[in-house]
Amino acid sequence: MDKKTIVLTKFPFTDLSSSKRRPAVIISKVTDSEPDVIVSFISSVIPENPKETDYILDPTHKYFNQTGLKKTSVFKMDKLATLEKSIFTGELGAISDDIYKELKVRLAKALDMETD
Repeated sequence: MDKKTIVLTKFPFTDLSSSKRRPAVIISKVTDSEPDVIVSFISSVIPENPKETDYILDPTHKYFNQTGLKKTSVFKMDKLATLEKSIFTGELGAISDDIYKELKVRLAKALDMETD
């Protein structure tokens, strides 16, 4: 497991009332000594009007198959969580460097940070 890995995990609702098993992409550094990583929520519910922080990936993308996702999905770069790796229930695949670059741009927008 490394940065850019797509995992299955319990992802908390923002009000912490519950959680739901979802795919998420690891966007932080992964080390053996640190039990926690930062992940971003992935959904197959595509919004009618995507936000500038959303990245939509469909099966026609040349790297879609390596993700392990089954259908068009939206990476919600404004929906982040710090989770313990031990709660992950599996790995689906990984995103390419090209996709990761796109996610970083959207993450910077979500955090209102300038990118170089």
